[in-house]
Amino acid sequence: MNISEAASFLDRKIPDPKKGLPEEVFLFIAGITPMVNVDLLIKDEKGRTLLAWRDSAYTEKGWHLPGGIIRFKETFAERLKKVAQNEIGTEVKFDPKPLAVNEIILEQKTRGHFISFLFKCFLSGEFIPPNRGLKETDAGYLKWHNTCPKSLLSVHQKLYRKYINLTR
Repeated sequence: MNISEAASFLDRKIPDPKKGLPEEVFLFIAGITPMVNVDLLIKDEKGRTLLAWRDSAYTEKGWHLPGGIIRFKETFAERLKKVAQNEIGTEVKFDPKPLAVNEIILEQKTRGHFISFLFKCFLSGEFIPPNRGLKETDAGYLKWHNTCPKSLLSVHQKLYRKYINLTR
């Protein structure tokens, strides 16, 4: 099969890329091109930051800012809303203007290059994370933090520590 035939085959297998990609296709693309993603800096009225525990094959274990990769023809606002719903289980208010834009290049082939847009978000401190049945070291566990935890993912530590330690 030549490249043109392979591309045509994939095109038939992915009828609507706006809905996402099959895992194998996503990982192939993530190994040859930068991924564009949003990260949510979620603060409450006390200045605390809501972080999630990550335990992934592509990063070390640790706390991270919720985030997600933008789908084909998806707006920042749409992805921010979906990340909030998928990772937090509720809506957040957000400033539509990015707080920061960062290029991240990691020493790994797959998922090793990102263009990350950081958005300032707000969620009331009355929000109780829905951690039913999860331990603090289970992927997806949510917790409010007063300061930047030492176990924040190293890439987020480097880029976002200063924002997490801000009180507002």
